[in-house]
Amino acid sequence: MITAFLVAFGTVFLAELPDKTMVASLVLTTRFHRPFAVWVGVSVAFVMHVVLAVSLGSLLRHLPVTPVRCAVAVLFLVGGIIMLRAKHEDEEDGGPDAAGVSFRKVALTAASVVGLAEFGDLTQLATAGIATRYSAPVAVALGAWCALVTVAALAVTAGRWIVQHVPLKIVQRVAGVVFIAFGVASAVSAFA
Repeated sequence: MITAFLVAFGTVFLAELPDKTMVASLVLTTRFHRPFAVWVGVSVAFVMHVVLAVSLGSLLRHLPVTPVRCAVAVLFLVGGIIMLRAKHEDEEDGGPDAAGVSFRKVALTAASVVGLAEFGDLTQLATAGIATRYSAPVAVALGAWCALVTVAALAVTAGRWIVQHVPLKIVQRVAGVVFIAFGVASAVSAFA
């Protein structure tokens, strides 16, 4: 049981570090200035992600990949365009009004973005594969979930630091370009 947990944690942690979800968590934190709300939303999305992966195991590999990747591509392309076109309230009044956005709305936004982006992702497939190899679905689920929320915590912490040290306008421009790059990569991989 401990082996299953450690294998799931190590595999998922390493796969998730350079992944689009870490970037999405970081960007959501810089956008809303609510790191805990972003982390809670992302963590809830990861619960669904891991439960689905462990429940479906190897069957998950047979889902239609192209529609999932196309949906992810559209999500990131639209997000990138929105980030590039965003007005920069911080230049006029000292910062965006993050206080006006509720904890619930930020958490739901984070859960929606990450939930869709992670569907059919490498870490979900890896979790499903590990679950089929070990007879410990709870240990695999906990290991994978702990790895995912750890990476998300690193991302929201980095996002919080970035907001304090880098002008929001630059963060939004870089995030927009990164989101568009992820969207293009997802679209290309959908048809490759």
